Amino acid sequence: MNVHNGHPGLVELLVDGKETGHSALRGNRPQLVSGELPTDPPASVTVRVTPGPGTPRCTAVIDGTETMMSPRAF
Repeated sequence: MNVHNGHPGLVELLVDGKETGHSALRGNRPQLVSGELPTDPPASVTVRVTPGPGTPRCTAVIDGTETMMSPRAF
């Protein structure tokens, strides 16, 4: 996940460096971004993004299992 703050803000879901989903950032409210993982067959993934305040938090939901994603600075 890339979270671009600013006006307007943007949240991008990247898989292997390629954008597979995106959404406009709506303040600090949590939102969902959906995409696909390049598995055989492709698997759907939904990421719950909480942009702030502070460091953004992201949780991936794959096949009903939630996984907290570690924040990384670029």
